[in-house]
Amino acid sequence: MSFVSFETAGRQTYGLWKDEDHWIQVPAAFEAQHPDLKSVIQAGKLDALASATRQDGHVVTSAQARLLPVIPNPGKIFCIGLNYKSHVAETKRSDSEYPSIFTRFADSLSAHNAPLPHPKETLRFDFEGELAVIIGKGGRHISQAQAFEHIAGYACFNDGTARDWQRHTHQWIPGKNFPLTGPLGPFMATTGEIPDVNKLTLESRLNGAVMQHASLADLIFTLPVIIEYLSSFTPLSPGDVIATGTPGGVGDRREPPVYMKPGDVIEIEITGLGTLRNVVSRAE
Repeated sequence: MSFVSFETAGRQTYGLWKDEDHWIQVPAAFEAQHPDLKSVIQAGKLDALASATRQDGHVVTSAQARLLPVIPNPGKIFCIGLNYKSHVAETKRSDSEYPSIFTRFADSLSAHNAPLPHPKETLRFDFEGELAVIIGKGGRHISQAQAFEHIAGYACFNDGTARDWQRHTHQWIPGKNFPLTGPLGPFMATTGEIPDVNKLTLESRLNGAVMQHASLADLIFTLPVIIEYLSSFTPLSPGDVIATGTPGGVGDRREPPVYMKPGDVIEIEITGLGTLRNVVSRAE
């Protein structure tokens, strides 16, 4: 099952992904009890949502609506840095005993097919294709053995980064939080649809040219390790998002560097999770 959040007639809603141009809107009676996709996840009602929407939902087209980030209102967004050997190598950093963590704000998220605004404050706007994990069941001190029980699903993510702002200090947050620079989507597939993340392949393409290509089996810190680590210092909640890191091939580490510019098309494709596509625009 694949779930989406979208806006139609000036109102945010949600439902099921049918295809690139058609989504099935949740029935009004179900939405009255669960106002957004995060609340459905919190209630453990994804199966009920799918059943009710297939039976009584109605189809909305991309001409009538626009997608939102799969989870438009996460309580927490965690990002894992330096989590592929290929990326660690190109950054010339040493291995780490623990995951490298930074955070994003909810207003830094964007959606599939939304314009990706190039911050006017930077000339070094880079892409980072990543697998995003959406937390289903919250908790604290979650063990690695129980970690997958706490995952609702997965989505593609592009951690759009202003590299110069990222390096102003040792804290990366400024370069990672320009508004609308983190597309998340196009949809969330449940763990039932993706039984083994190690079999997934991630590919990033800039104007059709392959920039990144890697297996999710190459993660240094696996999903159970990440979830155990995060939940050791803070409670995880339904709808929280974890971006699990990017492989080698980022534009900043190429010779010469390759940065995104207005008019460019950036695509992040992950097996079973569709293709997240955005056109870079000039920030207003």
